[in-house]
Amino acid sequence: MQSPILNFITPPIPYYIDCGRSAYAIGEGHDNRRNLGVFDLIVVNKGTLFMGEGESKWALHAGEAIIIRPDLYHYTSAPCTEATEMMWVHFNIFGAWGEYSSMDACMDDLQHLRSKHEKITYLIHNHASTITIPKHFRIPPKALECIEQLMQLEKEPRTLSTWTQQSVFQLFLQHMDRQLTIIQDFTAIKVAEKVEAYIRLNYQLPLTNKQLQQEFNFHPNYLARCMQKVYGLTPMEYLNQYRLDQAKKLLIKTEWSVSRIAEEVGYNQISYFSVCFSRNEAISPLNYRKKYIRHL
Repeated sequence: MQSPILNFITPPIPYYIDCGRSAYAIGEGHDNRRNLGVFDLIVVNKGTLFMGEGESKWALHAGEAIIIRPDLYHYTSAPCTEATEMMWVHFNIFGAWGEYSSMDACMDDLQHLRSKHEKITYLIHNHASTITIPKHFRIPPKALECIEQLMQLEKEPRTLSTWTQQSVFQLFLQHMDRQLTIIQDFTAIKVAEKVEAYIRLNYQLPLTNKQLQQEFNFHPNYLARCMQKVYGLTPMEYLNQYRLDQAKKLLIKTEWSVSRIAEEVGYNQISYFSVCFSRNEAISPLNYRKKYIRHL
């Protein structure tokens, strides 16, 4: 059975809180909790741990891991039938995240999740990336090494270990994200990343689908599918969104005229720029500037 996917929009990156070890004798089990408030990563070292979350239940064997959500009831679905040991790591994120039944469902909702992230963080991250991790998985050796290192660092004074623990936890996320990426369509993801980087570097130029086809030697339909899979937008939609984000920054940070800003971010016609901006922001460029300055 395919594991659900947890998708975190970054930056900011999910951050480490604390960790520890737990052991259960025959007949015992994990604590039942509701609305824990943090993500709980559980890694079983020995035996079998029977866990439930909402309507879902798992039997976690040695070498397996699961990420429990912060907002659902989780519980022991059955008592341990043998001596069982586990490691746990609490972490959280200031930003948007979601759980999906599959990677396809995750990609279909990506644009909505990015919009939610922008509202939560009050930041515009056109370069925002995603961290995708299976909810239930067999933990890879390198990721397990990170968890073991976190356990060791808990024994050190906080003044010495805090920054190191955050770095180690981020390395764990990187290993897990990369592991899932390898399983999925790695080629499509890499193509999308290259197109996205090319757009960000050349957004001021009159880019077209034909030009992207010549640059990457792929049919525009394939490039569109790759971009939608990773970013939830076609190349031209991404280009327009990136130009508008740059325009918003210039409206706030400079005293340039709207026509100059439109030209600076790649629009040849100020009327078309104004239409795109108003459609995206539900306000004209000039009123956007006035609203922000008045807010300051």
